[in-house]
Amino acid sequence: MQFNEIIAQEELKHRLVQMVQKNRLSHALLFLGHEGSGALPMSIAFAQYILCERIQPRKKQAENSLFAESPEESNPVFREDSCGVCSSCIKVQQLIHPDLHFSYPSLRKDSNHKMVLSTDFITEWREFIAKHPYGNVTGWLDFLKQHPKARIDSSTNKQGNITVNECDEIGKKLSLKSFEGVHKILIMWMPEFLGPSGNKLLKLIEEPPSNTIFILVAEDENEILPTILSRTQLIRVPLFSNRDIEKALIEKEIPSEKALQIAAISEGNYLEALKMLHNAEEDWEEGIRSWLNVILKRNVNSQLKWIEEISKLGREKQKQFLKFFIHLLQQAVKVRYINSENLETITPEQQDFAQRLNSMCSLEGQEAIVNELEKAMYYIERNAHGKMLFHALTIRLYHIIKDNSLILVH
Repeated sequence: MQFNEIIAQEELKHRLVQMVQKNRLSHALLFLGHEGSGALPMSIAFAQYILCERIQPRKKQAENSLFAESPEESNPVFREDSCGVCSSCIKVQQLIHPDLHFSYPSLRKDSNHKMVLSTDFITEWREFIAKHPYGNVTGWLDFLKQHPKARIDSSTNKQGNITVNECDEIGKKLSLKSFEGVHKILIMWMPEFLGPSGNKLLKLIEEPPSNTIFILVAEDENEILPTILSRTQLIRVPLFSNRDIEKALIEKEIPSEKALQIAAISEGNYLEALKMLHNAEEDWEEGIRSWLNVILKRNVNSQLKWIEEISKLGREKQKQFLKFFIHLLQQAVKVRYINSENLETITPEQQDFAQRLNSMCSLEGQEAIVNELEKAMYYIERNAHGKMLFHALTIRLYHIIKDNSLILVH
């Protein structure tokens, strides 16, 4: 994976290149970025840059070798990105480079396997990264459970972890000399899953073998062992701007209006934007209109029918529906206080809908609705019963807006 395959983040890419070129590379780094920020693909691109034969020369052949090095190998030049064509780059792109190791949360295989090691799932890992480079840990563990070749024990811990056996295995891997390049690199994804067993890595991180680089990729620094956190150089990976996501979606040939809408709702989370893209055919705005109409008309039969339909959707779609409603309410606040000519992230249709929301509900009421929607999303993530949740939410929204009687028609 090259830097140019990662959307935006140009300032961070330049900083990482300068760390290598100016020989300021720390032996332990922590890439810290929220879900959907691209911290994992960025770390892989950084590893490829370090291992690239055009950046760092390959191991020198023995003096009596019959095979001389090429001029490019013996005289690496300045590059802003890995070359992408040398032997090392090709191997990193396929995640098969012998000097690049990975550690990540795993689940127990069938009852015949007593230890849980990342290498047990390396084939599935390569497949997951190829399909979902911006994926999160929930997506990875679900991918493992559903993969026919993973053979996950049905009674296993569903949360996943990085075990003490994995820590021992890391020590063995890094005690070996590099096979091809100057450096050997370990990328540990989600060190939050280490637990107390992570203390076994302290000495290895503090005094690593020669030319060894640890790259930890995390989302929440508060969940990382403080003893490990204090031994790493922090690299913050910011969330994307709405413009970055909009541009990336347009490059995928998404209509600009739809790209603008998805970018505004995703709030810098590219993974969330990709999920919304898969559900782009859903007309959330029409769904919200229908919901508010049946609430305001107090038509119980229509309410029950609507609740039945929304409860059939999966959790992700339900969350996206509520998130889009929150987005519309936020736009309504902007329309209330900002001149419409200065609103770049709102379509004419949404502006009309926002004005109707403002007529229907006061600012305090809109704030109360947002709080209810956020709580509903929280409970959906924890497997709340769909029908009960939306039934209760419908009643709550009615009591918030019962003093208003505007029907939201087209």
